Amino acid sequence: MSTEPPASSPAAPPQPAKAPAAGTAGKTGKAPDAGRRSERSRRAILDAALTLLGEVGYGKLTIEAIAARAGVGKQTIYRWWPSKAAVLLDASLALAGEPGAEGGWAGLPDTGDLAADLKLVLRATVDEFNDERYEASARALTAVGATDPELGARFNERLLEPQLALYEDRLRTAREAGQLARDADLRLTVEMLLGPLTYRWLLRTAPLTHAFTDALVDRVLGGVAGGTTTGVGKVTA
Repeated sequence: MSTEPPASSPAAPPQPAKAPAAGTAGKTGKAPDAGRRSERSRRAILDAALTLLGEVGYGKLTIEAIAARAGVGKQTIYRWWPSKAAVLLDASLALAGEPGAEGGWAGLPDTGDLAADLKLVLRATVDEFNDERYEASARALTAVGATDPELGARFNERLLEPQLALYEDRLRTAREAGQLARDADLRLTVEMLLGPLTYRWLLRTAPLTHAFTDALVDRVLGGVAGGTTTGVGKVTA
């Protein structure tokens, strides 16, 4: 849970450098691939940001440190991102895989068994939240987004809303198949599924486990199903 960001967005892809003047391309006669070099630098910056975040925490993370670890000048980072939080947002998107992008989710699984499909996805979400590499950036962005409306809006637009839309699409298919009540509010159902999971993760009120999300799916679907839940959680009309 991909639309390209507007040109003014800090996440806009780096622009290729100008080709070298004639006669400077080297013995092969081929100009260096500036686009490939820019992408390598971008990846190095995102990887460095995530690694350093895990080592020193968000408070001590600096653009200068990211640049040094990535082997680039700090002006290279500032050319593409306005702040360390913006770097982390792109790093988190690259780590999770933007929905619709190569390597990201194209949609939730649809085996015809809604409960099983939701449990599969939420178990993967639990694994992600429990992964230290992902968790550090997610917690940092959540905290910064709460006090930085602009960053929070970008976080919602680029990561949260596309993910919620994938859940809504899967629930819409189930509703059309008669597996959910015809008047089921899809967005509310998604928030009933993800809200408790996010609350438990964010506040650490209890361990985040597969058993917890399995029970959550059963409880939520039991309230919005057009029929009954049986067996491993398959919803039948």
